[in-house]
Amino acid sequence: MTPDVGARPLWRGRALAVVGILLCAFSLRSAVASLSPLIGQISADFPLSPTVLGLIGTAPPVCFAIFGLATPSLERRLGLERVMLVALSAIVAGLVLRGLSVDAVTLMLTTALIFAGVGMGNILVPPLVKKYFPDRLGLMMTLYTTMMSVSTFLPPLVAVPVADASTWRVSLGMWGVFALAGLLPWIIMLVRARTETMNAAPAPSRAGTGAELDPVTLATGPIQIAPTGARVFARLARLPLAWSIAIVFSASSTMAYVSFAWLPSIVTGVAGVDATTAGLLLSLFAFMGLPSSLIVPVLVVRFQATRAIFLVAAASGLLGIVGLLFFANPVTVWIWVALFGLLPMMFPLALVLISIRARTPESAVGLSSFVQSVGYLLAAAFPFLVGMLHDATDAWTAPLLLLAAVVIASIPFGLIAARRRTVEDEWESRHGRW
Repeated sequence: MTPDVGARPLWRGRALAVVGILLCAFSLRSAVASLSPLIGQISADFPLSPTVLGLIGTAPPVCFAIFGLATPSLERRLGLERVMLVALSAIVAGLVLRGLSVDAVTLMLTTALIFAGVGMGNILVPPLVKKYFPDRLGLMMTLYTTMMSVSTFLPPLVAVPVADASTWRVSLGMWGVFALAGLLPWIIMLVRARTETMNAAPAPSRAGTGAELDPVTLATGPIQIAPTGARVFARLARLPLAWSIAIVFSASSTMAYVSFAWLPSIVTGVAGVDATTAGLLLSLFAFMGLPSSLIVPVLVVRFQATRAIFLVAAASGLLGIVGLLFFANPVTVWIWVALFGLLPMMFPLALVLISIRARTPESAVGLSSFVQSVGYLLAAAFPFLVGMLHDATDAWTAPLLLLAAVVIASIPFGLIAARRRTVEDEWESRHGRW
């Protein structure tokens, strides 16, 4: 929770970690954002029913939640770096195989494989940042969230032109290059760590057992914490701070997934814009996350501005929703979407809080799993709810009021998350030793 005081240069001795984290960040979002613009072209090759499209649209938060829950157990067995290799390998395989899909079933299965890898990567990056850059949390979280923002609005802009110039299969598969490149830094780091440790003196035996520690475990290996597995999750589930960060994360995720599923239809319905303009407005919504990702981590880490950032995000989002409800036309809709697009600044805010509301990388693994699993599970319901409300009312008033209610309900949780204490502090004040 301290500023980056006395920090050493970012690249000194950890350049591979910088590259690995940034390439991973790019792959986490580009893998998700590259599919929806090509649905029309894919449908021309094989049929995609509304049910299939609904399942694909719901797959990201559901997979993120499921594999977010499983990641801490894998991490304790293999270590952060090895599990990152597993996650990126799943993304690479899924992206390549998705480009080779021959029907709706294979498209869904390969998409699920991608999102399984993304779900693991989502959990791993905040602890990796805390492990390798405890003196540069603000800067690294800025670079990380900025890369995620770029990889959110870039694929929709280039997916269709690339598909027109080649095929939709090339357009889908090409993003695997970035995930493949992201494997290399972690492989090099693991090989280097093993080589250095094997050349060093033999590791001391565990006390009372005579067993030697694994060399790679010593160098880069699994993070160990006193309470592990289900105990960590159970403890976090009893802490208002952990729930508050999860609700903030869920509110941001809800707005993102509802927007990617429904915003073009919403602005078409309330402002009367055409399909091309609706697509541009969706890109505007995604682009608004870029300036937020640049400034939010630094403001939080250096200036402890969590409460102010959260309130600005909530107020901007509510203004955008009110504008879409009552004052939307082809001109003003750009203003309302831009304001609404500021609400997802809660996303980089929540990611930074995962790092600074835990004392150690060990605790950050558990907190990251809890926050993102709970957050994505809660967010997964809202794209369906929005669609159901629209079908029932044949209007966008009820869905927009639902989104406004989500923002309002998140406000007290955001204020709790702004308290300057760690989950360990909160546990110890309530229950004793962590």
